[in-house]
Amino acid sequence: MEEISDFLLNRRTIRKYSSEPVDDKLLNDLLTMGCRASTTGNMQVYSIIITRDEEKKRELAPSHFNQKMITEAPVVLTFCADFNRFNKWCRLRKAKPGYDNFLSFMTAAIDALIVAQTVCIAAESKGLGICYLGTTTYMAHKIIEVLKLPKGVVPVTTVTLGWPAEKPGQVDRLPIEAVVHHEIYADYTAESINRFYKGKEDREDSRQYIEENSVGTNNCASLAQVFTDVRYKKSDNIYFSKMLLQVLNDQGFMKQ
Repeated sequence: MEEISDFLLNRRTIRKYSSEPVDDKLLNDLLTMGCRASTTGNMQVYSIIITRDEEKKRELAPSHFNQKMITEAPVVLTFCADFNRFNKWCRLRKAKPGYDNFLSFMTAAIDALIVAQTVCIAAESKGLGICYLGTTTYMAHKIIEVLKLPKGVVPVTTVTLGWPAEKPGQVDRLPIEAVVHHEIYADYTAESINRFYKGKEDREDSRQYIEENSVGTNNCASLAQVFTDVRYKKSDNIYFSKMLLQVLNDQGFMKQ
């Protein structure tokens, strides 16, 4: 248990990888461990796409805003919400599936994310490095094209995986009391917000982040404004939300 707590508390996101390949058996073992994760109703409504081929990784790269990890990591894993397989099994057994709705997408997406995190923990326990790519849901329609995903399948997250070629510093986290509530939800006061976010705002890298975004059209005066005005703007959120809803409709998850 000490070993598990050690690497969980000291883990860090890895964006630079060595050229050393990930052994097929090791990767298969990691995925096997991941697929022992909890799943709704024991349905396992997820799929994992392994991308190793250099040309296919280059084809995927624009869907992830050309982040270098996609082409440089030896393994790219795309975790998908997948009712396609389960629906086909139901129909072959003369059962009528009713999973063409948003709730079913959420069920499958949660399953896929639990598996993804379990694979990541297994990988990190073996000394491998991982990086989540949040761009997956932004560009789901393009990933569907590249990976030839049929109806009933939607990508929900992507993980790059390989042997680390760096040891970056750990990113900050809010204190545990900021996110844990006892018995009922205790809403936040201005005082508690100030207290919980003080450590994040006082970091040197946060101050530098504000300074970098305090000139030109951004003109950010706080870390919060960097998030709302630069990194995750409302206009972008609305745009990508509409695209994702269209993907869910096209992939058969929005029937009324």
